[in-house]
Amino acid sequence: MQWSLYLLILMGQCCLFTCRLYEYHFIKENKSWSEAQRYCREKYTDLAKVFDMTDMSRLRNSAQNQGEAWIGLNNNTGGNRTWRWSLPGVEYIHNDSSWNQSGRTDKELPGNCGRKRYDNGDKKLADVSCDFTTWFICYDGMKKDNKTLHLIETPMNWTQAQSYCRYHHTDLASGLDQVDEEKMKALIKNEDFKFSAWVGLFRDSWRWSDGSNSSFRYWDMELFSDEQRNKKCAMTLLNRSGKWSSDECDKEKPFFCYDADKLILIKENKTWEEALNYCENNYKGLVSITNPEVQGWVQETAKDADSPYVWIGLSYRCTLGLWLWVSDYVVCYDKWATERKTEGCDMSAGVDRGGQHEWFSRRNNETYNFICSKQ
Repeated sequence: MQWSLYLLILMGQCCLFTCRLYEYHFIKENKSWSEAQRYCREKYTDLAKVFDMTDMSRLRNSAQNQGEAWIGLNNNTGGNRTWRWSLPGVEYIHNDSSWNQSGRTDKELPGNCGRKRYDNGDKKLADVSCDFTTWFICYDGMKKDNKTLHLIETPMNWTQAQSYCRYHHTDLASGLDQVDEEKMKALIKNEDFKFSAWVGLFRDSWRWSDGSNSSFRYWDMELFSDEQRNKKCAMTLLNRSGKWSSDECDKEKPFFCYDADKLILIKENKTWEEALNYCENNYKGLVSITNPEVQGWVQETAKDADSPYVWIGLSYRCTLGLWLWVSDYVVCYDKWATERKTEGCDMSAGVDRGGQHEWFSRRNNETYNFICSKQ
């Protein structure tokens, strides 16, 4: 009974525990985008970046007006477009074998959004105009043990499809493991069922001030006209649900900064226990990854590691038969690599330095760099 009660308490913490590794600061002073960037870098970390809709709510809640305010997104890239996945935390890795640009139909014009065709002859991606209307595939990842795909047989353009998926599910299907996975077979009614559908792939030339790879976009498509797209700096429209548009960078506006000095990569190779003790003695502890946003921050930090994996604060507890964070929270969010999760009394989790930065079971006596949480 004691163990059962303890497990129920732990499971309840999934809904209660969130971890945000940075804070937003609304600055009422009117400055140009560059002046705002300089101010944020001097006093905080940088102009605000946004990872997901939770961030958007936090950003709006930190403001004291209903006007326009600069954020850290800018288009000073000379038009160099980069492919991205819509779902936060999924990094785009190019694979020529996944593409078939010449596989568009006569009605499809080349463009900056990705659709997937499912039939016996062509299961590859094509770049299509985002204004084209077609079916789309949503991903629902809210339930840990029941992550599902949904084929929506209502034609929409890419932006409408993304909004629909984010409202009703989690996001458009993102990452080759989702758009190609076995669960897609359940959506295909029979062998002769052929269709094209939007997935969460898009490309743009917008970049965040701090150089991060966050793919989250929240454009107000009613205001983000062709003329607006030629303006180089992004602002949030606080009186329009916080959605984004752009303006000339020399215009003066209030702005948002973020303060994110909450993680530190220790470039020393230690066993998991040694890493745990080091972080507890010098910082708050080994980092706990409780949502895709924190995973995104860990990914950025892990890229600079000197070892193939970096330790995080997740280990297998034999007495409970569970993977638990060092803070005793159960795993509500995970990013385990396929078939790389091994349970054992001497196992803990390491994040892959490259690729999709997935989690791998590693033996505790192996030595890697590690990430500590400062707060």
